[in-house]
Amino acid sequence: MELLVFGHSGARVVVFPTSKGRFYEWEDRGMMQVLGHHISQGWLQVYCVDSVDAESWYAHWKHPHARAWRQVQYENYIVNELLPLTRRKNNNPFLITVGASFGAYHAVNIALRNPHLVGRAIGLSGIYDISRWTDGHSGGNIYANNPCAFIPNEHDWGRLEALRRLDIVLAVGQDDGLRANNEALSAALWQKGIGNALRIWDGWSHDWPYWERMILAYIGGHD
Repeated sequence: MELLVFGHSGARVVVFPTSKGRFYEWEDRGMMQVLGHHISQGWLQVYCVDSVDAESWYAHWKHPHARAWRQVQYENYIVNELLPLTRRKNNNPFLITVGASFGAYHAVNIALRNPHLVGRAIGLSGIYDISRWTDGHSGGNIYANNPCAFIPNEHDWGRLEALRRLDIVLAVGQDDGLRANNEALSAALWQKGIGNALRIWDGWSHDWPYWERMILAYIGGHD
């Protein structure tokens, strides 16, 4: 898997591209320039990862459970290969996952599945119910990678405690068709005592100029 790394120190940030996007998408879209001050000051070290969306949820020729298995393999890469690399390069304990649109699904889903590893999850204009990609199938790895399905049924005390320590930001436009899904996940989290910041932006707000403003608002760092 190819990736790009920006910065030398600070909180570790894993960036997921939009649907079927590549590891250079955020750089090409100017987002590294948007975060340039944070990076140059040593507040953030950013890892832009590749996706396998075309082999997982968007692989419509596969059985939905095969799509879900590819997602599991992708998460294993992130958790067992990428994160150890980030720790070898940078001993800062704080990890942020972030993505926009379908990248937000990855950022939030992986954080909710591994809350002991992540400090903050930022979803920009995201979707967190993957049932539209599963042709009516559920259960198994499909269920385990659908936050809107597994969070309402989360009862493990240790996981709940870890989830309650996680900073979760869900930002979405008021007129975005995904707003209701964001509201549903936010409510499900609160019902489990998991605090989160649901931020509704004016208008549609589902495009790069809006995500530039959103990331600066929620990434943290110093002024």
